[in-house]
Amino acid sequence: MDREEIRSAVLAVIEAIAPDTDVRSIRPDRPLRQQIDLDSMDWLNVIGGLHERMSVDIPESDYGRLATLDSIVDYLASKPAAAAARAPAPLPHARYVINGVAVEVRPIRADDMPLEADFVQRLSPDARYQRFMVTVNALPDKKLHYLTEVDQVRHVALAATVDRDGQQALVGVVRYVVDPAGTGCEFAIAIDDAWQRTGLAGILMLALIGVARARGLATMEGFVLTTNTRMLKFTRQLGFTQQRDPEDRDTVRVVRSLQAPADARP
Repeated sequence: MDREEIRSAVLAVIEAIAPDTDVRSIRPDRPLRQQIDLDSMDWLNVIGGLHERMSVDIPESDYGRLATLDSIVDYLASKPAAAAARAPAPLPHARYVINGVAVEVRPIRADDMPLEADFVQRLSPDARYQRFMVTVNALPDKKLHYLTEVDQVRHVALAATVDRDGQQALVGVVRYVVDPAGTGCEFAIAIDDAWQRTGLAGILMLALIGVARARGLATMEGFVLTTNTRMLKFTRQLGFTQQRDPEDRDTVRVVRSLQAPADARP
């Protein structure tokens, strides 16, 4: 790819992660995160998206070289394509009965986009804020595409569905994005308000942890709002440690080693 093709690919990745961004207004010589509202997970998703689209490995030690659009283009132009990934371990596909209701846990699919849109709209305002860390009523199509059209290799997503009046409905989604170094991942989870405290969150997280371990990842981490005491307790029960960032008093980083067998239960 020539430099203009690389630039177009980088802008396409940014637009997919931050769909409200006018990529035409990005100044190529200024730091991206001063121009675009990207939280830590969005930034990891941008780097992961560059890896997927460009087949280029980006180690964490190189993150500092990716501050501006120009520097990202320069970096990618200098990197050889990564070797093809090995066939990943299979994803779970199972049925459970929770409070008398049949629940299917399976990999999310591209055709789940309408279900994902409905799921997000059904979440309470507080649940949406806890999940996305911003106030949203609905997600734009580009974000919905990103959440459902996943490669299930570097971006793994599992859905929990139930039958509702003869139609499938999402009641929980859990996912992780592999870091550019390929050794760890960052997770996110959302559960329908009516399915809180049913054990569904534990089922989904243990399934996700199992996938990450089977695929050789060493650690899983996430970022939780300090006000989300239920989530902090839940992750602690799953074996995550908590680390406070003195520069960000609003969130807590939770981290879990994937090397030892999972011995926690929700």
